Amino acid sequence: MRTVIKQTELPFMASTKARSSSPLDRLKRASNLTAERKIVRLTDGQDFEFWCTPMTMAEREQAQKGTKDDANAFAIRLFVSKALQEDGRRMFQAGQIDELKHDVSAENMDRLMLALLPSQEDEDDLDPKE
Repeated sequence: MRTVIKQTELPFMASTKARSSSPLDRLKRASNLTAERKIVRLTDGQDFEFWCTPMTMAEREQAQKGTKDDANAFAIRLFVSKALQEDGRRMFQAGQIDELKHDVSAENMDRLMLALLPSQEDEDDLDPKE
């Protein structure tokens, strides 16, 4: 004798169609990781253009490694790893960090590193009170 069990979907159960989209898939789709253009006005009045993708937690962790809570070291490592040419190639290599530290003004480096942060309108979208 064979027992046949009929599967019933209850209201609290996701339908088969909805199950194909997991919460992780939903978060991945919502995370637009495409590169965007950044233009920074340098102290000489010239614009410096680079491209970067939004920061992921893995990139943040990688940039923090070995910085011993040094915000400047973290920021410059992040900038070097994130600044891209329009075609997606990296603009700088890790070996150029010392040169950037010693041969580029702190004001220009600050402007460049701050450009990596989300814009104010992006932060407004993150308001948990809404």
